[in-house]
Amino acid sequence: MVTDFSYTSATGEGRNASYRHAPVSEKNTAEAKSSIKIKKGLRRLLIIAGVIFAAELIWLFGISPFITFSTVEVHGFEGLSRAEILKLAGIDENSSYRSTNIKDATEKLSGNILVESVKVIKRFPDKLSIFLIPRKAVAAVITTIDSKQAPLYIDRHGIFFKIGETGMDTGVLPVISGFENPQLNMRLPAGLVPLVENISDIAEATPELLAAISEIRIEHKTLEGYDLVLYPVHSTIKVRVENNLTDEVLRFMLLMLNVFETDSGKPEEIDFRSGMGSYRIKEQSLW
Repeated sequence: MVTDFSYTSATGEGRNASYRHAPVSEKNTAEAKSSIKIKKGLRRLLIIAGVIFAAELIWLFGISPFITFSTVEVHGFEGLSRAEILKLAGIDENSSYRSTNIKDATEKLSGNILVESVKVIKRFPDKLSIFLIPRKAVAAVITTIDSKQAPLYIDRHGIFFKIGETGMDTGVLPVISGFENPQLNMRLPAGLVPLVENISDIAEATPELLAAISEIRIEHKTLEGYDLVLYPVHSTIKVRVENNLTDEVLRFMLLMLNVFETDSGKPEEIDFRSGMGSYRIKEQSLW
């Protein structure tokens, strides 16, 4: 009886154990299969993502830089057309991000006498922008071309950059005289550049003072340096100053002129070089 009981108990436990562990084995198998599917799915996604990324890199760096510009912005000015600007820069319908050299384009545009400054910008992958700032006239000299007189304009850097037509209105620009044979694309001597810089500053701050002068004549001294002789618009009295023209000098000049305009004994010239106005009365003729 003891033997039978032991045998039956052992056999029963083995059978129950077999049934008890079977669901666990099936669960593990299902989880393993699921894990394999997930890994395969992730692998496929990684492969697809890698292919897409590689394709984008090829497009961005291997193809798009060679595509012609879809947008070319030109911010120029009157006197230089869009077509002329693009031609100067070497930009045409075949130009692309890769083929366009910013430095070369900037140097070519800067070589035009009418251009003061240039900025060329490439925007990846197919956009180009060109910004030009023109030279601005601050004064003019009168020159002779083909036996005709015409204004030759000067910018604040002392560059003779443009010739106007005969009879062209120069606005409030003062005429500077005292030059010998000024030519287009020439530059003022270094010692005279501060003069046009001062004229430019006065024109921006107090243009009404500059408009009171019709001509500025440069008179070189015997040893070195130069004087300025100013010719007012509404007076026959000349004003001599040093080579430092400022708005304070012009204000003092106008004040003195107002005083002398009401006086019968007008001077020919007022000298402001000493910081105080000195003058000489024109001698009256006895005949």
